[in-house]
Amino acid sequence: MAVESQLDMTPNVRNRVKELRTERGWTQQELADAVGVSRQSINSIERERYVPSLPLALTFARVFGCPTEQIFTLERKK
Repeated sequence: MAVESQLDMTPNVRNRVKELRTERGWTQQELADAVGVSRQSINSIERERYVPSLPLALTFARVFGCPTEQIFTLERKK
């Protein structure tokens, strides 16, 4: 029985950016200013069309005041 490597699976990153932003009553532009990207980038991240870099993910964690794993989740596509 062959064991399929997890590296062979395409990862899918889910995020809670929109949820955390709206909980705080922030606009996309306010969050964009806080993390140093454009509003369009925030929109793309919230729609899961763009996966942020590690430094940007860590910046989100600092701005939201929570660990990155509470914002971003790595899932396996089946």
